Amino acid sequence: MPKLVKIETINVVTWLVVTKHGITIADYEGQPFDIAHDVTVAVANIICSMVFGKRYDYEDETFLELSEAVFTVILEIGAAQIINVFPILRFVPVVNRAGIKAMEEFYKIQNVLKDEISRHRKNLDRENPRDFLDFCLLELEQQEKVDGLTEENVLYMTQDLFFAGTDTTTNALLWSLLYMTLNPTIQNKVQEELDAVVGESLPTLSHRSQLPYVNACLLEVMRIRTLVPFAVPHATTQEVKVQGYDIPKGTQVLPNLYSLHMDPAYWPDPDRFDPERFLDAEGNVINKPDSYLPFGGGRRGCLGEKLARMELFLFFSTLLQSFTFKTPEGAPPPNTDGVFALTFAPHPFQLCAIRR
Repeated sequence: MPKLVKIETINVVTWLVVTKHGITIADYEGQPFDIAHDVTVAVANIICSMVFGKRYDYEDETFLELSEAVFTVILEIGAAQIINVFPILRFVPVVNRAGIKAMEEFYKIQNVLKDEISRHRKNLDRENPRDFLDFCLLELEQQEKVDGLTEENVLYMTQDLFFAGTDTTTNALLWSLLYMTLNPTIQNKVQEELDAVVGESLPTLSHRSQLPYVNACLLEVMRIRTLVPFAVPHATTQEVKVQGYDIPKGTQVLPNLYSLHMDPAYWPDPDRFDPERFLDAEGNVINKPDSYLPFGGGRRGCLGEKLARMELFLFFSTLLQSFTFKTPEGAPPPNTDGVFALTFAPHPFQLCAIRR
């Protein structure tokens, strides 16, 4: 089986959490710390494993440059959204500062990816493809499945994997830990379920169907803090009529997923974190309730949905099995307003991880 689909081989326990300078979460000994960097590099390394066939050391300069550039681009693109509405503003230097910064970081990412594509081409074993890039390079040579595939296409696909697969999953994990610190009773119920089902073994994907409350917590995280509030831009391929409105062909469409997930008609008291929304009377998970589209929908829904759900489950369940997360004593509760860019991220916050 190719490495890129062996999702369950993600060594979450080693990550608990191997951070800069070789420190793990347990080494903080319950003292306050910001877990954002550690989550970021762990998630980014999963994408690197799938795409490049290797993990990077957490202090590797190329790896740090790549992951930091991804987040800078996403942040700056969010700040430059006004240019999408008024394109002429791209010629105004001060207004377009964020767009210029985003492009600078964008080119850094492309240079790293181009180097990896060149390295893979030099070391390509046609009988034993190792990762996503190897499979793409083989297809470029054979042109058997995808007509018109070019190296430029491969570059952009790889780029999309990094952007879509790093920032969103990282923020989902950060929001999940933040809401656990704010809701100790819910956190305790998660741990009770993990103890009853998983015991002292490690959580695996085979446990997922047996852990409805764990899954419900993750579903509620993605509802209450929609990771991509306006999804990604789509466009109409033909003239359509929606609820009496005529939408011309070629119109850019931004679905307001945040509004969908906070609509009190579907979600009573929508600002309240309540995993029970996603459980039926028998305690089974309701995976696709009305008014719930965290990954978009239709033919242009998120291609990485299955990977993201697997990652979130493995990281979240292993972390909650091993630690209890609390707000530092005497500190105010973390801010849940969030930072709106291209994605929706929590404000920086500290927590304490108490070994169970």
